[in-house]
Amino acid sequence: MAVEHFSSDGVDIAFLDGGEGDPILLIHGFASNHVVNWGATGWIDTLKRDGRRVIAMDVRGHGKSAKLRDPDRYLLTLLADDAARLLDHLGLQRADVMGYSMGARITVAMALDHQDRMRAMILGGMGYAMVEGMKGEDAIVAALEAPSLEDVTGEPGRAYRKFAEQTGSDPLALAACMRRARQTFTPEELATIHIPTLIAIGDKDSVAGSGEKLAALIPGAEFMVIPNRDHMLATGDRSYKAAVLDFLQRRP
Repeated sequence: MAVEHFSSDGVDIAFLDGGEGDPILLIHGFASNHVVNWGATGWIDTLKRDGRRVIAMDVRGHGKSAKLRDPDRYLLTLLADDAARLLDHLGLQRADVMGYSMGARITVAMALDHQDRMRAMILGGMGYAMVEGMKGEDAIVAALEAPSLEDVTGEPGRAYRKFAEQTGSDPLALAACMRRARQTFTPEELATIHIPTLIAIGDKDSVAGSGEKLAALIPGAEFMVIPNRDHMLATGDRSYKAAVLDFLQRRP
């Protein structure tokens, strides 16, 4: 699967598109990319073997997509528009959508603005923090804006800066992204979502917030616990994959 590109209102967005069958759009987490989040974890191969067309995008500011340094270019509504425009570019009216962590926030924003384009959604690694916010994000922004890794002390800032450098990311673009993409949603907004929803969070995840509390706000949402996994290790977990495949197979 070769990386392709398209223009989303003038912003270059990179993506993969492969396999045949019902389409599913994958949206990765903060500071990651489609290779790390979905390729290296086996998700792309798993979904293709299940008879699905897999589309995995690099969120703006990440991977091979455009690296913008203006925080206002990272509003969640704009990131959701990128996802919807990718479906337009591929001639797809509807798709299942799965997002992890920040990608789950983008998926919810897409459900609020483009619900008719979504058959179902899977929210991984993000629970009630979707509503009440996450702690430590200011420290992560400061770490990404620091002159170098050596200038960063304390976690999780140092871990994010190191990860950003390991993945060849632009730290300043990531900092700009975090300043806006950490937007939260109100219970009233979440109550307007009426598509099948699965929420999956590791039982050792200390940043996602309660999956049960989030599920209670989205009509008909299901919640599964990913056993013995924290926020990072849950991404490629076998039980998570099995639950997602079962959820998708039960959709009409």
